[in-house]
Amino acid sequence: MNFQQLRSIREAARRGYNLTEVASVLFTSQPGVSRQIRELEDELGVEIFERNGKRLTGLTEPGKGILQIIERLLLEAENLRQASQEYSGEKSGTLSIATTHTQARYALPRVVQAFRAAFPQVRVALQQSSPEHIAEWVISGKADIGIATEGLSQFEELVSFPCYSWNHMIVVPEEHPLAALERVSLNDLAAFPLITYDVGFTGRGHIDDAFRQAGIDTDIVLTAMDSDVIQQYVSLGLGVGIVASMAVERNCASGLVALEAAHLFAPNITRLAVRRGAYLRTYMLDFILQFAPQLSRADVETALRHGA
Repeated sequence: MNFQQLRSIREAARRGYNLTEVASVLFTSQPGVSRQIRELEDELGVEIFERNGKRLTGLTEPGKGILQIIERLLLEAENLRQASQEYSGEKSGTLSIATTHTQARYALPRVVQAFRAAFPQVRVALQQSSPEHIAEWVISGKADIGIATEGLSQFEELVSFPCYSWNHMIVVPEEHPLAALERVSLNDLAAFPLITYDVGFTGRGHIDDAFRQAGIDTDIVLTAMDSDVIQQYVSLGLGVGIVASMAVERNCASGLVALEAAHLFAPNITRLAVRRGAYLRTYMLDFILQFAPQLSRADVETALRHGA
């Protein structure tokens, strides 16, 4: 039994049983992957994969249990590597952070700046995507840390921490009728075309829930992942924007005004997640504590230990 066999099994499950993709990821050949899988099955005396001819089609029932053990073994192997670097005094490395555009643009810059000052030999790799992909990247080990508002607390493979709360705000041109109102209502908003985030991004669910619960139909004419893009199209007069508060607090586009909307939509909580059971090097813990200063090192270590 060897690690290449274990990686072949894990990647086959992750890549939808496509051995061509597995071979590419593992920098080997497709026949080599097939051989590694078959040799491990022969050694264990059990079929891990269901087959249709030579093609893998799924996991057998024993294979599902074996895959969980393989995941743990490979995670511990990675933990061993991280621990050896930590205990040898090596301060260099790469901190891979998967996050959304909004977090990368508005919440992370000052934290990353302070982190780089404290750990100049650590390279920071920012990966931006949807919350679903962020969770997948952390679970698979492609990213060390995931930061998003949606989804991260829903995965058993992750331990997540609440970091900060924020609200949505309304953005309109300075001469827009809504700018003259003392307090905007949902009915006021629904009278105009709306521009906001794609479904699944930056608290969009709370926006939809508010209108749905009030029984109010909306005309959402344009969606985007990027707060700056939303503001740009609001500037062009295409509609009323609903964006994250940090986006307008730090960068409200010229000619636009921001209106309070905390009374309209439920608050959002940005969370930071790491893979359950992962070994966190000192610089990883330091980054977490800089991003969520209300946490203590003991909080993080206890949560990792007990899965809270």
